[in-house]
Amino acid sequence: MKLKTQRLFKVSSLLIIFLIGCSIIFYNLKNNLVFFFSPSEILEKKISSFENVRLGGMVKKGSIKKKETEIGEKKVQETVFTITDFEKEIFVYYIGILPDLFSEGQGVVVEGNLVNENRFNAKIVLAKHDENYMPPELDNIAKPIN
Repeated sequence: MKLKTQRLFKVSSLLIIFLIGCSIIFYNLKNNLVFFFSPSEILEKKISSFENVRLGGMVKKGSIKKKETEIGEKKVQETVFTITDFEKEIFVYYIGILPDLFSEGQGVVVEGNLVNENRFNAKIVLAKHDENYMPPELDNIAKPIN
C-alpha cells in the first residue's frame, strides 16, 4: 500500500470514529437537555400528567395566595399562584419554601407535572431575576441624596 493510501485510510477511519463518538454524545444529551415551555405552548401540546416538564413565565400580579396546611404532623406552606405569558394562564400549586427572589411580576420557572389544563403541581420553583442586579449596600450609594 502506498503512503498516500495509508494516510487517507487513517484519516478517514479517525473521521468515522469521531463522527460515531459525536453522535453517541448528542444522542445521550438529547434526553438531558431541559427547556421550559410557556403556558401557551404547554396547553397546545398533549403532555401526560406523568411527564415532568418545566413551565416558565411571569407571576401574575395579585395572584399569590399562601396558606398553611398539615401533611402528617408537619405544618407546611402551600402557595398557589398564576403563571402567565400574557396570552394564557396556568395555576401553579407548590408546597414548600419559595426562593427569596420570588415575587409578583417577576419571571419564574417551575418544574413539575401538569394535572389538567388549569393546574400545575410544582416540585421545584426557580425564580429568575433581571440582569440589572444591584446589592442593597450599593443601591443606597447609587441614589442621589436630595
